[in-house]
Amino acid sequence: MTNSKKALTFGLATVGIWSTVASAFKISLRHLDPFQLLLCACTVSLIVLAGILAYQGKLKNVLRIHRHDLLRCALLGALNPFLYYVILFKAYDLLPAQEAQPLNYTWAITLSLLSIPLLGQKMSFRDICAILISYIGVVVISTHGNVLALHFSNPVGVALALGSTIIWALYWIFNTRSNIDPMVGLFFNFLFGLPLIFLTVVLFSSIPSLTFEAFIGASYVGLFEMGITFALWLTAMKYAAKPDGGGTTRVANLIFLSPFASLVFIYFLVGEKILPATVVGLGFIIAGNALMQYKSDR
Repeated sequence: MTNSKKALTFGLATVGIWSTVASAFKISLRHLDPFQLLLCACTVSLIVLAGILAYQGKLKNVLRIHRHDLLRCALLGALNPFLYYVILFKAYDLLPAQEAQPLNYTWAITLSLLSIPLLGQKMSFRDICAILISYIGVVVISTHGNVLALHFSNPVGVALALGSTIIWALYWIFNTRSNIDPMVGLFFNFLFGLPLIFLTVVLFSSIPSLTFEAFIGASYVGLFEMGITFALWLTAMKYAAKPDGGGTTRVANLIFLSPFASLVFIYFLVGEKILPATVVGLGFIIAGNALMQYKSDR
C-alpha cells in the first residue's frame, strides 16, 4: 500500500470515528451526568494513551520529560481534558446533538480569531468573510431557522457550545510552544487533568455507580474521542507528508465530511429528527471553515 493510500485510510478511519462521537456523547449522558462521564472517559483514555505509548516504544520518553515541560503539561491539562470537556458535555446535556455538534465545529474559526492577539497573525478580508459566513450558520442553527426573531432555542447551551471552542483553541495555541512528543504531551495532559476532574465530581456530583450502558458509553468516548483517534490522525498526517503521500491538505480536507456524517448517526442512533435549519446552518459553518482553509493553503 502506498503512503498516499495509507494516509487516506487512516484519515478516513479517524473521520469515521469522529462522526460517531456526538451520538456517543448524547447516549452516554442519558446514564451519567457530564462530570461523571468525563471522569470515566478520561480514566479510560489515560489507559489507552499509556497503551499507545507502550506500543510505540515511547514510554521511556515519559520518564525523561523536563520539569518545565511537566508544568506546561499540567497547565494545558487544566484546559484539556478538564475545562474543555466539562463545558462541552454540559452543552450536549442542554442541547440536541444536532445543535451542539455543529456549534462546536466553529473551533477552527475561534482558533483563527485568537491567533491574532496571541500569535500576532493578521486578519485578511478573506478571514473576515469566513468568520461572518460561519457565524451566520451558528445563528441559523441556534434559532432553528427563525433568524429574524433571534429567539435562541437554549441560550445557555449555545453559549457553552461556543465557549468550548475558546478553550479548545487556547489549548492548541499554547501547544504550539511545546517541543515534546504530541502523544507524550497528551498523556501528561490527561494525567494532570484527571485529579481536577475527580475533585469536581466529589464537589458537584457523586462517584458514579456504573451500569452496563454507562460503562460502554464512557469507554467508547474515552477510547475514540479522547484516545485512539489522536494517534490515527497523527499517523495519517505523517504518511501524507511523505514524498508520495499526496500532501497533508488532501487529508486535512477529509474533516469536512465529519459533521455531515455525524448528522446521519444522530438521526439513526440518538433518534433526533434533523431540522432543515441544522443542515443549512452547518453548510454555512463548513463554507466558512473551507474558506479559512483555502486561505491557509495559499
